Amino acid sequence: MNNTRFATAMHILSLLSKNEGEWLSSEWIAGSINVNPVMVRRELGVLQENGWVVSRKGKEGGSRLKMPSVEIRLGDVYESVRNSEILGKRNTKTNDKCPVGKVINSCLDSLYEDTDRAVLTSLNKQTLQNFVDRLNV
Repeated sequence: MNNTRFATAMHILSLLSKNEGEWLSSEWIAGSINVNPVMVRRELGVLQENGWVVSRKGKEGGSRLKMPSVEIRLGDVYESVRNSEILGKRNTKTNDKCPVGKVINSCLDSLYEDTDRAVLTSLNKQTLQNFVDRLNV
């Protein structure tokens, strides 16, 4: 994954977990991450679609966790925001006349699947609460 979506989602969820029961504004969250509040609102939408976050509008609005952090698996968070393979994209126009070029993508597909499976297995053993406990703040 060559972007920061997972890191941003984890930052948001960690803030909401650490401030359990409080309504945190997207502006406040964005200040902690040092990003534009629009990016935070976009990720909050994804987190809300997955049932982990609830948001309300208005002066007293904001977002907070909808469920206990012990029920949110990191693998689920990862899958909700990932938009590319961990190892990157493969070359789609390899030379079919080359002995390596004609078979490399099928081998890479297998490697990518194995890598994704290993990452998800590891992440699914951890919850948001496990992660937040390591923050020591």
